[in-house]
Formats: sequence, structure tokens, C-alpha cells
Amino acid sequence: MAEEAILGFLHENAEIADSGEFATQSGISHDEIVNVIKSLSAFHFVDAQDIKRDNLILTNEGRAYAAAGSPEVQLVNAIPPEGITLKELENKVGSNVFSIGRSYAMKNKWVEMDKSKVLTRKVDTVDDKVKEMLMQIQEGKVKNTEDPAFNNLKKRKLVSSQIWKGYSVKKGPKYARERRKPATDLTRDNLQRDEWKNLEFKEYNFKAKGFPVEGGHLHPLLKVRKQMQMIFLQMGFEEMPTNNYVESSFWNFDALFQPQQHPARDSHDTFFLKEPSITKILPEDYVARVKQVHEFGGYGSRGYGYDWKREEANKNLLRTHTTAVSSRMLYSLAQKPFAGQRYYSIDRVFRNEAVDRTHLAEFHQIEGLICDRGLTLGDLQGVLQDFFSRLGMSKLRFKPAYNPYTEPSMEIFGYHEGFKKWVEIGNSGMFRPEMLLPMGLPEDVRVIAWGLSLERPTMILYGIDNIRDLFGHKVDLGLIKSNPICRIGIK
Repeated sequence: MAEEAILGFLHENAEIADSGEFATQSGISHDEIVNVIKSLSAFHFVDAQDIKRDNLILTNEGRAYAAAGSPEVQLVNAIPPEGITLKELENKVGSNVFSIGRSYAMKNKWVEMDKSKVLTRKVDTVDDKVKEMLMQIQEGKVKNTEDPAFNNLKKRKLVSSQIWKGYSVKKGPKYARERRKPATDLTRDNLQRDEWKNLEFKEYNFKAKGFPVEGGHLHPLLKVRKQMQMIFLQMGFEEMPTNNYVESSFWNFDALFQPQQHPARDSHDTFFLKEPSITKILPEDYVARVKQVHEFGGYGSRGYGYDWKREEANKNLLRTHTTAVSSRMLYSLAQKPFAGQRYYSIDRVFRNEAVDRTHLAEFHQIEGLICDRGLTLGDLQGVLQDFFSRLGMSKLRFKPAYNPYTEPSMEIFGYHEGFKKWVEIGNSGMFRPEMLLPMGLPEDVRVIAWGLSLERPTMILYGIDNIRDLFGHKVDLGLIKSNPICRIGIK
């Protein structure tokens, strides 16, 4: 109906000067008229120009006064000829009308009050000009919003300004009295009936893109993890089974020669399980040797000299590092005729840490170890040089450090070409004899190992500043769908 009215009017007239007035004259809502104008303009049936002007609209208070009258007139009309006390008048008209109406009625000199606080009229009748102006605004009869007569209404917050948007409309280059739906296909019937001669075909947009193909997307962590795996495989490493997130304190701490009073074993740093709370299966002969070396030492060590408790070792927890898996693998290796091995793992670990922009309660640890005869600290440094050069970091420095289960221990620093500074990239060391010899490994066997997180290099590679934007429930799915290919400098 709106489209027919617009095209019909333009057929007889050169222009629709104001879409608002046209909507009023045709009895069609302005919103519907505007929607049709936009549609016709998009197909070049009409040319539309924007019209903007300030309109006055009534506030809630203004609408109330337009219906019932201004408070000053309501107050005057409520005063009987003999007058009325203030209290009686307030009860009669209400406190809101009384407080506002009394002020304006006194200002207009319509009423007066004697010494006994009786209010009487000074005029017999009053014209409610406020109501008249409010009614004009409500009926859309006000064109000049800058008229000083309406300034008082604005000050009283009975009206407010609103930007009105409409259109002036003229015939467009493809104007027609009636809009026909363009044909999208040429059919057999069109050809047989010669309809094709009068058909208007829809234009093809050869630059339009097809629908995006929806599919799975690899998380940046998975991309970097894959590249790390390729580096380990190229260096001849075998992946360790890391599918068990739950581990006993024995394999996570005790087997690594970490004392039971160590701060890392507090509930403030470790997630302990309530159910099942303890493990029931441990290699008893190995447990006895671990107890012995903790309490009294051995293999050239004095031990820690404390009362080692089996119940502490039995406690189940969420593993705090993948080195718990390394201890199982080395113990398993010691039960067979010895042969050197290279192991690696990349999997999730859990620590009871405060969450901030660089720390989460769960993250991924990368770990590599080499077990063979006669290994030295020089071998460890050489392997680290090879490993990190494949990551694009060929400049390394090492700083002495302390770990309960490695001696010597080293922090690894690499020179980051992008940041132009040295950054800490991992930790490393040689497993202690107190850890290896109770397992049953030969005395000349040494184990060199190193570890780093997966999140830190991923954040550097993808320019992510907050770890919560990379891993967890706050991750933006747009990042997952649009992140680039991982480009680690693999040799």
C-alpha cells in the first residue's frame, strides 16, 4: 500500500517534499513510508534526500498536563470563592500539583494569601496556555521549535527535543508506475510464450563472494604444539604417554627426591583429590628404596634426615608437572636391560595459582629428556642449542638455578630478535643420583632434561598479551577462526 501510494503520487507530481507530511496525508505510518522509500531508492526507482529537523516531544509530565491541565490552572480552579487554607488545598489537589501550581499561580498573580494563610483568587477565570501549547506539540502542529513561547516548557522539562529524520523524494533513473520483481532465471515457458522480450532480469553480481565454508579451526596452542612435536621427532625423540591427569604424590614428588615438607606440596600450590583420595598400587620394593634415600641418604647423599610418611606419598593429586610421567618412564626403563632413550611430552598440568594475565591454574608443559651413559652438562647445553635453534632462537645463555631433583640446574635465556632483549624461556638440569639409582638404573647412566611452557612461546608468536585471551572460557572464537599459520623457524 505504501509503495503504491509513493509511486502513484510521483506519477502525478514531481516530488514528495516531506515524507512526514506525505505519511499524514496518506494515512500510512511514517516508519512504513520510510522503509519503502529506502527499498525503492536501492533499486533506483526514486532518488531520496535526507531531511533532518528538531521536533518537540512531550515528557511523561508534559503528557499528564496535556490531559489534565497545567498544575497552576488545576490549583486555581480548585480554590472556592471564599478561599481555602493551604493544608486543605494541598489535600484537595495533591502535594505535587500544589507545590508546582502554587509557585506559578503566585508568579502569574492569579492568587493571593492573607495573614491567616488562606489562599483566594485574584481572577475569575484563567486561560491554560500551557495545556494549549502541549496539545499543539502532541498533535504535531508545531513547526518552529525555536519559538520563544516554547522555551518555558523546555525549562519546566515538559518537552524535550528530538531529531526527526525523513526524506524528500523524486523520480529515479529506473522509475516506473509499478515495480516488477526482476526475473532471476530464463525459463522454457518464457521462451515459448515470448515473455522474455518484456522481462526485466536481475543483474548478476560477479564480484559477490560465496558463502564461507564452515568447518573446524585449529587453536593456536594446537598449531604450536604440532610444530614442537615435529622438532622433537626430527631430533629422534619418542613421545611419553601423558593421558593420566591424576597422579599419586609418590610419582609426582617422592620419586623425584622432593622432600615431603617442600612448599610445593602444600594445598596452596597443589590440587589434591577428595575422591579417590589415595592410591593403592605402588611398587613396594622401589617405595622402600625411596623412603631410605629420603630418610638416611645413600648413593653418596646424606638424604633429608626426616621421618618419611607413606600416607603422604599415597595422596592423589592433579599432576603439577609432566616430570611425574618422566619418573614412571625412567623406572620402567630400569626394569629392562638398559638401552639409551630420548623421551618428550607436551600436555596439561595443574597448579593452585592465582589467575592473572600471565598465570592460569592449568597450562601445558613441554618436556624433553635424554637417558644414556656418560652424559655431561656439555651434552645438555649442546642439545638445548640444537632444540632452541630450531625454534628460531640460536643465541642462548644459561644461569645456575636450584631444583630438588636436578643437580646441576640451569635457567635458559634466549635472545628474542623481536623484543631485542634476553628472555627466560625454560629450565633444565641433570637428574640427581638420589632419583635415578633407587630406580635401578646403572651407575654410569645420566639423564639430562629441560622444560618450558607451551603458552609462553604461543603468546609471543601470536602477539597475545593476556594468557586468558589464549586459553580458557574467555577466548574470542574469532581469534580461533582467523589466527595465521604457525611459523616457527624449523631447520
